[in-house]
Amino acid sequence: MTHSILGQPTRTGHFKEFAAGARDIIPMMVGAAPFGVIFGTLVASGPLHLWHGQLMSLVVFAGSAQFIALGLIAGHASFAVIWATTLVVNLRHVLYSATLAPHVAHLSARWRCVLGALLTDEVFAVAWEHYRHREAGTVGPHYFFGAGLAMYLNWQLWTVAGLLFGAAFPGLQSLGLDFAMVATFIAIVVPQLVALRYIAAAATAGTLAFFWQAWPYKLGLLGAVFAGVAVGVLLSMSRSNPRKTRNTRGTHGTRHTRGARDTAEASR
Repeated sequence: MTHSILGQPTRTGHFKEFAAGARDIIPMMVGAAPFGVIFGTLVASGPLHLWHGQLMSLVVFAGSAQFIALGLIAGHASFAVIWATTLVVNLRHVLYSATLAPHVAHLSARWRCVLGALLTDEVFAVAWEHYRHREAGTVGPHYFFGAGLAMYLNWQLWTVAGLLFGAAFPGLQSLGLDFAMVATFIAIVVPQLVALRYIAAAATAGTLAFFWQAWPYKLGLLGAVFAGVAVGVLLSMSRSNPRKTRNTRGTHGTRHTRGARDTAEASR
């Protein structure tokens, strides 16, 4: 990053960080493209007006929640059901926020609000890969912002494409293009499995999500997430406790040795 004489990042450095974030998220943007087209196509063939679908992408900006809400609206579900279901599905963002919080806590409230609004699964994966190798509080918001804004504009573009041209391909949603998003999620998760506790947490959540998928309002997904987190936390605690125990024993041993030495010297 380019710095000024006083050591502060310059605009050139900010732009480089922004461009790096936008560049690194390009593979994720490719995976999200067919997902956005399918969403726009479903809106065009459903009960909503076209502008409703685009407004949803502009304001909600959460692919899975938008698909679920669209299905519930088509099924004439109440507002409370739609709100509660999408809330449950998006609770995973709380985990994302908790993970990234130490790296953005030093930013202003305005920056945190902007970055929070742009946070998605793909943006989290890219931002976390950038932050995890750096000390918390030493990185500015521009890399995160570049990745988030690029994904946001990408989602709007492909939503428009689906709204305008999806009707020309009535069987588009049945072609299996939504697997691109599944592949994207696999690409997000697999690089993070660098330790046994991460693998155990992912295996637990994935297995339970499969067996609990019939639960209403996607509660099975939420339960699987909490179970996976619990397994990961327990394994992390069991991994750190032996160290503490050894350190404590070492400290006590040193103290006892010093005490015996002092006693011996006093007796002399």
